[in-house]
Amino acid sequence: MPLLVDGQRVRLPQSAVELVRAHPPLEERARLLRGQSVQQVGPQGLLYVQQRELAVTSPKDGSISILGSDDATTCHIVVLRHTGNGATCLTHCDGSDTKAEVPLIMNSIKSFSEHAECGRLEVHLVGGFSDDRQLSQKLTHQLLSEFDKQDDDIHLVTLCVTELNDREENENHFPIIYGIAVNIKTAEIYRASFQDRGPEEQLRAARALAGGPNLSTSPLAEPPHFVEHIRSTLMFLKKFPSPENILFPGNKALLYKKNKDGLWEKISSSES
Repeated sequence: MPLLVDGQRVRLPQSAVELVRAHPPLEERARLLRGQSVQQVGPQGLLYVQQRELAVTSPKDGSISILGSDDATTCHIVVLRHTGNGATCLTHCDGSDTKAEVPLIMNSIKSFSEHAECGRLEVHLVGGFSDDRQLSQKLTHQLLSEFDKQDDDIHLVTLCVTELNDREENENHFPIIYGIAVNIKTAEIYRASFQDRGPEEQLRAARALAGGPNLSTSPLAEPPHFVEHIRSTLMFLKKFPSPENILFPGNKALLYKKNKDGLWEKISSSES
């Protein structure tokens, strides 16, 4: 019985609201998360995850202590954590290939948890809203369904998605929570926004933009900086139409490390 709440197998209803109402702890956790103020997260110890990216680490990491992502409208931010050794994965899912993404999330945690003697897998889903095209609702069901298909028991701890993450203003709908962060060492998950989205923010954004079908699935609900973000990304694509030749000479990866100020610093291949 893979997807569990309070130790019981989850029956997947048509609505996320129905699911949390059937499990009061889920409803209470969603309410508390929505009620938090947004914390501005600085660069120290942060690894920022963009759309269609995945990051995984553990409390043993000496450089990264926080994983985070924001700017999620119809997208969902997924956190999977192993309570035994603290291995934590965060990904920003847009529904482009949920069936493939969930096994990747599972495998990333297993790669850190092979020798964990105790503990369980806990999943947290945050994001989406009541958008007109019901893309959020579709993604919620995709994620719940795919986690339910996994061989391992997965405990659903947080569900603050779609209708549960929706607010209405002037007859338009918007997400309440656009971004979250997770503290790797304490397991705390909280509402967050980020100024530092490096390393190589524009390059990574260009990859996501060039690989997706739309500029935005919900333009009215995008945060204020969205237009400038898209403009700068398009300018980057114009400047580097063939980035593999200019930005990756010799087909070598770009390598970075955190410096003493918590900022990303480029290093050469020989230093790695």
